[in-house]
Amino acid sequence: MNNASQSPGTPRQQGLFDDEGGPDLSDADVEIHRSAIDGPAADRFFDHLLEATPWTQEEAVMFGKKHQIPRLTSWHGDPLHTYSYSGIHNEPEPWTPALIEIRDLTQDLADSTFNSVLLNLYRDGNDGVSWHADDEPELSDQPVIGSVSLGASRRFQFRRRDGGSIESIDLHHGDILVMSGPTQRFWLHQIPKTAKEVGPRINLTFRKIEATTTN
Repeated sequence: MNNASQSPGTPRQQGLFDDEGGPDLSDADVEIHRSAIDGPAADRFFDHLLEATPWTQEEAVMFGKKHQIPRLTSWHGDPLHTYSYSGIHNEPEPWTPALIEIRDLTQDLADSTFNSVLLNLYRDGNDGVSWHADDEPELSDQPVIGSVSLGASRRFQFRRRDGGSIESIDLHHGDILVMSGPTQRFWLHQIPKTAKEVGPRINLTFRKIEATTTN
């Protein structure tokens, strides 16, 4: 497999709270790199991850009850870097060559380092993720999140924690979205379900978490 950083296409960086008609995201640091992974490389990564990833459907605890989350997931990273959210406790699967290639490219664009990645498979429009922030205790106060989109385009939405309008952007095959600074403190985000006919999408959210130890 070719190194993605050697054939990323021509990524176009766009601030999402500028004067070009994008979302108004005050108190946030969000950038999108369009076509950061070019078409052939993105196709290759999508096909490989779809088949080779050990996908599971987790159960999340909501209002004291367990519910199957509407997507498939897989957690990968350095040893001892566990991650918990919504009552789900993840022990990392090892890095693979494909994940390392995508991670290295995402680190360069985000000007950060990552030791873990959560893969999400949205099989169709019935899959999504509801409003949340990536603000778990394992992360820093101002985490850097590198979000890679492969496959079908999906709508990505932001909403301030203290209310206000919903800001939306479509994420496409090969795009990389970087959220950093105070974004997670002031904003929530989601991938809403849709009645439109839409194909599968793989999302990789790279992050840096603190190592956990057991006695």
